Order: sequence, then structure tokens, then C-alpha cells
Amino acid sequence: MDLAFSPQDLAFRDEVRAFIAEAYSPDLRQMMSQSKNGYLDKAGQVRWQKALAARGWAAPDWPVEHGGPGWSATERYIFNMEMSLAGVPTSSPMGLKMVAPVIMAFGTEAQKTQHLPPILTSDIWWCQGYSEPGSGSDLASLSMKAVRDGDHYVLNGSKIWTTHAQWADWMFCLVRTDASAKPQEGISFLLLEMNTPGITIRPLPTLDGPPEGEQEINQVYFEDVRVPVSNRIGEEGKGWTYAKYLLQFERGNAYAPGLANMLKKVRKIAALETADGGERMIDDPQFRTKVANLEAKVDALNATELVIFSNAAAGKAIGPASSMLKLEGSATQQLITELALEAVGIYAAPFIEDTYAEVRGTTNAPRPGPDYAGPAAPSYFNYRKTSIYAGSNEIQHNIIAKMILGL
Repeated sequence: MDLAFSPQDLAFRDEVRAFIAEAYSPDLRQMMSQSKNGYLDKAGQVRWQKALAARGWAAPDWPVEHGGPGWSATERYIFNMEMSLAGVPTSSPMGLKMVAPVIMAFGTEAQKTQHLPPILTSDIWWCQGYSEPGSGSDLASLSMKAVRDGDHYVLNGSKIWTTHAQWADWMFCLVRTDASAKPQEGISFLLLEMNTPGITIRPLPTLDGPPEGEQEINQVYFEDVRVPVSNRIGEEGKGWTYAKYLLQFERGNAYAPGLANMLKKVRKIAALETADGGERMIDDPQFRTKVANLEAKVDALNATELVIFSNAAAGKAIGPASSMLKLEGSATQQLITELALEAVGIYAAPFIEDTYAEVRGTTNAPRPGPDYAGPAAPSYFNYRKTSIYAGSNEIQHNIIAKMILGL
């Protein structure tokens, strides 16, 4: 990729900046400043996604025939970097970045027509039904049964760690349709409506202590849930193939732009907070060294992502390189939240469970410390999950060793 931007590229950058200045309203900025994980509630995410969709920018990676903008790899890079540096709301990836590519690649024309347009406009929300109790990183051991009964499958079992299932209209789900086959060969990939009789959603509390309105993960129970066979993606028993394809997109996201924004916030905090010696945190030699080391990691990751995504734009599959991105990206996210916690110092000690309360006007209780301190500890705890979800770090190391290094 040629990183000497052309006049056309610079004009596009200015167009993106102008859009952000207009669409990213003060109230959304205020809410995002208190976010623990880079997301807003469903209403905030839908509002932002619809603004992008109205501009034709909701799905930068989608092909033009399905509503994508037809950008070059350089334009996608500029768009993602400008959005990340501006700190705009992150859109839920479940529909746009995860199930949509699977539907495009393996779905029927009827499935594409039914699902892709409402995903693009954020009218339909999705959740992921992969992990089960006892089947997380070892996903091939999943046991949720789907027994064929005429034109339907009957599902019994449960899924766990299901992000935003309480908001979802649909779930893409891995189920076991053949218990006698090898583990990977007895799995099928289903799409199912969350209001189907027999589905029960129960919230799971997390370390960041979200109140009900910000609750993130759930366990979903299935009792004799009937799903039409027409909702199956591709062939019966080939779900593992489709799941691996999806994981390239779940793991193979661009981390560097968001990490650069996280570090920018840490620098701002450190310029305002005082170190033990009385100087600003940003002037403390040890702290500056930590910041510099992380900036070098982000720059290196950015260069790697540019190569990988440039190759992807040329038609090459991301493949096991997605594990490299996920491993480095999630580890660096955790390191930056640790650095933010260090910069905030004692103001992180009073744990602010509902960081949105003051923004919503639902509390009159005084908050200790500046506004930027409130999300520091909740973000630190929330980001402990990044080295586990989408395959733990240990799993990513094994994939890299086997598929890239040939060990």
C-alpha cells in the first residue's frame, strides 16, 4: 500500500472529518466519554449507525452489490483511522462484520435478501450463539442439540457469554445436528429469531458492574425451540467451516486505529494528573517510557494490519493472520487500560458502577475526581475479557504455531 496520500485521498479525509463534525453530536460525545467499552446503549448505536447508513458508509468492507461504498484499501484505512481518532461510537459487529460476510459467502439468495438490508440499516440486531458452558475455547465440543423434525430443527441446550442477547432480534448459532460424527463434522450453522417460543435470556453480571441498562452478557436457554430448516446456512454438518470463516472477521479486525485513540486519551489524562514527585504524570520518566513502548507496539501493529488488509483487498484471505491481530490487539488494549488506571491514580479507587448516571441525570451524588476518572476502573475490568473472547490467547498461540510457523 502506498501511504503517500494522493490529493483525492486527502479530499476524502476532509470529507470524513466534515461528516464526523456534523453527525457526532455533543450528547453522543458526552455519552462516549463515559463508556466503559467503546459502545453506547442500543439506542445510541442505532442512531449512529443510521447516520452512517444514510451517507452510504455503514459497511466499509461490504461489496458494492450489497450496499458497500466501493472504497479502496486506502480509503477504508483513512475512514477507520479518522473514526477511531474522533472516538465515535463503535457499532455492534455481530451483524455487520460477522454474520453478514457468512450470509454473503454461503447463504441462499433468499437469505441475502431477507437479512442483509436490515443489517445495513441497523433495523435488525444480531447476537452470536457459539460458546456453551464447558465449550468456549474448545468450541468443537459444543453439545446443544438440533434434532431434525420434518421442516424444522428442535433445539435444546444453552449458550453462554452471549453479548447483548437482550437487545437482539436474531441469533446466528452453532448446533450439533449429528452426535455420531467427528466433533467438527456434526455441527450446523443456524439463523434463528430470538422471540421464538422456548428461548429464555438471563443476564450474567460482570466485573465492571454494569447496571441493568448497560448489562452486556447473558446465558440463553433453549427448550424445544423450533427453527425452520430453511434458516440453516449452507449444508448440514458444515457449520464448522462457516464458523471458521466468520472467525476471520471476528478476530481479524483493525485494532491499531482504536488503540491510537485509547493512547491519546491516556496522554491527555497524564498531562492533567500529578505524579508522586510533583511533576505531571506525562513528564515522569518511567510513565513516559511505558507510553512510548505502547506507541511503538501500536505503530508496529498498524503497519502489520496495513499489509494484511491490503492483501485482503487484493483477494487474499486473512486466514490465520487474524489470530496474530487478535492476540496483539487484545493484549495491547489491556496494557493501555492499565496505563489509564495508573494515570488516574487515587481517583480510580471509588468505583463508579454507573458511569452514565450523571449524563442521564439519574443521580445527584457528587463524583470524586474529574469526569474522565469515572470510567478508568470499569474499563480496566471490562477489558480483562479481551484475551478470552473470540478464542483465548492460548488458542491464538496454538493457531499461529500450527498454521503460520508449521510447528
